[in-house]
Amino acid sequence: MKDFIYQEISGKIAKLIRTEVLKPGERLPSVRMLCQEHGISMNTAKRIFMELEAQSLIESRPQSGYFVSRLSYLKLPLPGVSKPAARQQKEAGDLIERVSANMGNEKLTLFSVGAPVGSLLPLAKLNKEIVHATRELHEGGAAYESLQGNEKLRRMIAARSLTWGGSLQEDELITTTGGLNAIAYCLMALGKPGDTVAIESPCYPGILQLALSLGLKVLELPTHPVTGIEVDALKRFIPKIDICLLISNFNTPLGSCMPEENKKEVVQLLSKHNIPLIEDDVYGELCFGPQRPMCCKAFDTDGNVLWCSSLSKTLAPGYRVGWIAPGKYRERILKQKLVHTISGSSITQEAAASFLKSARYDIHLRHLRKTLFSNYHHYVDAIAQYFPEGTRTSRPQGGLALWVEFDKGLDTVELYELAMKQKISIAPGRMFTLQEQYHNCMRLCYGLPWTDELKLKLKKLGALARMVS
Repeated sequence: MKDFIYQEISGKIAKLIRTEVLKPGERLPSVRMLCQEHGISMNTAKRIFMELEAQSLIESRPQSGYFVSRLSYLKLPLPGVSKPAARQQKEAGDLIERVSANMGNEKLTLFSVGAPVGSLLPLAKLNKEIVHATRELHEGGAAYESLQGNEKLRRMIAARSLTWGGSLQEDELITTTGGLNAIAYCLMALGKPGDTVAIESPCYPGILQLALSLGLKVLELPTHPVTGIEVDALKRFIPKIDICLLISNFNTPLGSCMPEENKKEVVQLLSKHNIPLIEDDVYGELCFGPQRPMCCKAFDTDGNVLWCSSLSKTLAPGYRVGWIAPGKYRERILKQKLVHTISGSSITQEAAASFLKSARYDIHLRHLRKTLFSNYHHYVDAIAQYFPEGTRTSRPQGGLALWVEFDKGLDTVELYELAMKQKISIAPGRMFTLQEQYHNCMRLCYGLPWTDELKLKLKKLGALARMVS
């Protein structure tokens, strides 16, 4: 009960700060006043302030009390709503391949990789679960898993759906080899060459490449850096759309999160026109606040939403554990899995299921969320201090990505080439579109442990940006 009160009160204060109801520099109630207002103990009140301070939302001043932090991100203006053209052009294939080739290179500072590094993950505990899985599984995990996937894993995912407004059953889920594999099954099951899939702009490069490889046309939608796709724009393009694919919660690269009313409206709109919605929710668990956001799937009444997710961004990127709740398209997805995969990895699915079943996953998530939120603030502090004047940044409320926009004269591909000479890898903005746009933008991922060395790398990156601007 005490934990519930502590999380509830700290969450409410955090929301007031993030929405600027409580202004930077404003004094907060004292510990004693907080106790009186909420009927809590001194220890609980102190824990609330410690939590807010750990998130860099407040700061203590000797003999004066607690004050709202003067958050650096408020000094950095937001990028505007994206304005992609209605026509598709071409992918930045060579650039994507060059940046992707840096993955796993321990000699580089990988601001370009959208996943938390191993030091932020519970690797020792996961290793024990792998050993345990080999003992528990039939034939030590060497046998094929069932077509639908590990039963324990599906049961755990179904149980966790309650946290985002879902009420899934294990039979409604199909496991996949990671999140992108889940999306691939959906696109293959729903589309045919020449069909049009609507997406956010900018968008994750893997989705763009996948859509093109399947012969699909891509329609990039205007997207707000905070609230996601512009719903009015989606309405205008409805006659041209066959499939809609959205990263509704903390998308990459913007970090935007669709408000609940937008999610509900989009689900109803697409259902009315019988246009399936593929929802990529791989970042939903990485919320900075106390409660993860709802999914579009929570508003799905007729099975038209295919909810996809994975553990790649929260627990174990290399395990390649993902899943789909395909709604009324279940048989189509099962057919795709039978044709392309047959079975996932029994051992990693079992190990992941056991970890989810324990309390360790939620403990890990709490630590990871705090670390990512703190990292985000460290990044914007460094950007405000070292990057060229006029730099804009997104303001994610979760996830792993920060979108940085420079003045028009700066080319981030040129910046990438210079940064690589300093052993720094970034993701230039041109990777995230099929059009000639975002040349002055880049994505930085903050899934790295914050150190003085990392701060120096950002300082160096800022100096390079000043050189090419």
